[in-house]
Amino acid sequence: MSIKTAKIIFWVGSMISMLILIILTFDSMGQMAVRTKEKNLSEEVVAGKKIFRKYNCNDCHTILGIGGYYAPDLTRVYRRKGAKYIESVIMDPENTLKNSFRKMPKKYAGGYEVTPEEVKKMITFFKWVDGIDTNNWPPQDHKEKTFGGNSFYQNNSAGGTNDLTLLKRKGCIDCHKIRGTGGTYGPALDGVGSRFNLQEIRKIIKEGKGNMPGRDISEENLQTIGNFLIKQKGGQK
Repeated sequence: MSIKTAKIIFWVGSMISMLILIILTFDSMGQMAVRTKEKNLSEEVVAGKKIFRKYNCNDCHTILGIGGYYAPDLTRVYRRKGAKYIESVIMDPENTLKNSFRKMPKKYAGGYEVTPEEVKKMITFFKWVDGIDTNNWPPQDHKEKTFGGNSFYQNNSAGGTNDLTLLKRKGCIDCHKIRGTGGTYGPALDGVGSRFNLQEIRKIIKEGKGNMPGRDISEENLQTIGNFLIKQKGGQK
């Protein structure tokens, strides 16, 4: 191959690559407003973002692929944990996380504490971020992801929703163990149906108990989880 031919290949390849990059950039920018739900970008959302930066939350947490990896990813924290838990862990991290290996400061640089009004705005910001179409990123929070590889977890309930996948999506498995899988911060759920009746289980999920904060959850999901947990009498079947 001559030097002239090599140069032609280089320049043609470079121009084609540049053209593809430009087309993809314009395509991405054209979808930005729709995928980020720009119409929901209120002043309170912007204020929540500023507060998030004010307290340097990104030093430990990642959100939308940006930040530290010391603490959990917050891109889908609103979906995963709910507003009540977020408020509890920010306002009273010592009690909320006292059975966890994770630690989180209540006072930040300069001795400042997050105020209830600031927490409200941060929750609004997290809710907006949760609505962004990120092509199912991060994958661990993908709505349709099944929970575990065990055949038990692949047995879908009516409507195609895996009960344990729903428990994972709502953050229950982060603290509670069931069928040998999950956290140890709270009591195991294998025998929860023997300890509480259905109404008590529903109330605990909604309002919390002890160090467990209440959860923001739809009636449909509350019914699905409640009906599943009431059947857990301590055995594997």
